[in-house]
Amino acid sequence: MNTYKVIKSTTKILIFGSSLLSSIYFFSAKSQAQVSLSPLVIEQQADRGQAQDFIEITNRGDEPFRARVYAEAYTYDMEKGFQTLSSTPTDLRPYLQFSPRELVIPPRTKRRIRLIARLAPNLPNGEYRAMIFTQPLRENNSSNNTNHSSANIITRIGSAFIVRKGEISPKLNVKEARWSDREKRLHLLLQNDGKASAYTSINWQLKHDNKTIQDGQVSPHLVTAGSGRNINLSSFMKNPLNLQPGNYQLTGELIWGERRQNRQPFSINFTIPAQTGVKK
Repeated sequence: MNTYKVIKSTTKILIFGSSLLSSIYFFSAKSQAQVSLSPLVIEQQADRGQAQDFIEITNRGDEPFRARVYAEAYTYDMEKGFQTLSSTPTDLRPYLQFSPRELVIPPRTKRRIRLIARLAPNLPNGEYRAMIFTQPLRENNSSNNTNHSSANIITRIGSAFIVRKGEISPKLNVKEARWSDREKRLHLLLQNDGKASAYTSINWQLKHDNKTIQDGQVSPHLVTAGSGRNINLSSFMKNPLNLQPGNYQLTGELIWGERRQNRQPFSINFTIPAQTGVKK
């Protein structure tokens, strides 16, 4: 679950990381609040062109939390990650209703936002999606503060709402493993050639000379339909990795589905050349 925090400080900065998205805003904060959003991804099969669900916002802080709610079309760029779009054939927004659009959540309470999608009958079978953002509404008084730099970093939080029409499914493939000697990072490239996105986690093992030298688990990442995802395995490692030139094997399984029932094994070999230390 993603969490955003507002820190009462003139110098402290909160950096927000997410497998889904990362967007940053500035504002002055006089108090501390803690807000979480659940679930991060909603996947629904349209029934007679309709689908509905809820997202829940929890305010664990000691002060009321006031926010606006809005939707944006999105995709994932292989290198840049989450990207909003002005329009796309997969845009769910023209068929999406949600309420409330502004809300105040008292301390230590929860509020639900109801999402309803009504797809047009003439829409082709496929996947339609939008990111539902919750952004805090706060008065920015930093310009009135002449003695201190009091701007903190906060983050909007979002939940992906994915609605599928017709019998469609993801088609996941592990394309390659790549080691960056300069960054000391091991990357795994996933490709989804299907017509449905997959919110997939990964169990993996790295072998050298038939000996496992590292293993780990990757928290769920959203791999959108017709797109790919470059995942940094090093950020999920127990110990730092420093690979030497040689031949390696990366094995494991992709896990996805509403009940995590879909499992797909993979095995891919890669070589770190002696002359560069980097696989290209």
